[in-house]
Amino acid sequence: MKLKSFFLLSCAVLASSANGQTESDRVATKGFAMFAADDTFHPYEFTRHAVGDNDIQIDIMYAGICHSDLHAAWDEQQEQGLHATYPIVPGHEIAGRVSKVGKNVTKFKVGDFAGVGCMVNACGHCASCEADKEQFCENGTTFTYNSPDRYHDGENAMGGYSDNIVVSENFAIKIPETADMKRVAPLLCAGVTTWSPIHFSNVKKGDKVGVAGYGGLGHMAVQYLVDLGAEVTVFDRTEEKRADAARMGAVRYINVANPEELKGLNNSFDFILSTIPANYEPIMYLAMLKMGGELAIVGLPDKSILNIANMAFLSQRKVYGSLIGGIKETQEMLDYSVKHGIYPEVVIINADEKEIDKAWKNVSDGNVKFRYVNDKMIKHT
Repeated sequence: MKLKSFFLLSCAVLASSANGQTESDRVATKGFAMFAADDTFHPYEFTRHAVGDNDIQIDIMYAGICHSDLHAAWDEQQEQGLHATYPIVPGHEIAGRVSKVGKNVTKFKVGDFAGVGCMVNACGHCASCEADKEQFCENGTTFTYNSPDRYHDGENAMGGYSDNIVVSENFAIKIPETADMKRVAPLLCAGVTTWSPIHFSNVKKGDKVGVAGYGGLGHMAVQYLVDLGAEVTVFDRTEEKRADAARMGAVRYINVANPEELKGLNNSFDFILSTIPANYEPIMYLAMLKMGGELAIVGLPDKSILNIANMAFLSQRKVYGSLIGGIKETQEMLDYSVKHGIYPEVVIINADEKEIDKAWKNVSDGNVKFRYVNDKMIKHT
């Protein structure tokens, strides 16, 4: 308790000075935090920066669990130059209802549904921001958690495993009233993360495409690709999801643990999207592309290596990475998804530290179909 009290006190002394706001204007928040890489979750009270003139406050109803939450909180991304800052309140798949708006806000009113994805601020005027790619802000993107918020005195951003969030209206996503709120939150990461490279690569009807990894991201990719009219093959390492892939419209399912199923696939695909979060050999999928084909990588393994020398013998295939999507693209994805009835398949759990710990173990072990969502975060207050 002494450690938590220290962190709580540290948060309390971070006053927001913008627009004449004082310490008393800060927003009291309850959530669930980890205090070390080998920790479990604990209830945690802290404060968020005050609702500024251009901000909204969202009472969080649902918060998805993304595999990257585990990587961040377990401090597994050090080789990528990313380090955990504790305490950490994860969560960048957030859906709720607006409870307060600043005086300059025009996009939202109190009572609207709104969501927050993987980022909460950027400069707005660099080349990347002006190209609607705020995730690559040249002056520093503030991500939704475990990220210093340079726009609010450098305090560490806290995520959606909590009962509220305060965010600029420019970084909030409008959720239509017709949306299935229980299933919206994962669209704000898993949805846009797969939507973006599919459209960047101009996948079209009739293309032969593959989805490597059939979890929270992969099953979203399958739905978008099938909706576009592509011929979809799914790659995964178990038999448990074979029927699910067929139900979602995939024409073929390959269990990569069975070498026989991998035979004859080289030079077959126009596009492959790798969502694999664990270490694997990307060259296997590169060899499956036709000349001119594209391999898009959105999964975040920590040690996978693409052999450059081997790529010389797989000439004129393209490999690129893709990181979430900008705010404009996220809004387009959400509107399209709701209109077309494309949602993640979710397992709803109680907003409780023990339930979250259990869900994280299942995600780490690959024992979830397909996305966990914390239910009604506002209830635990």
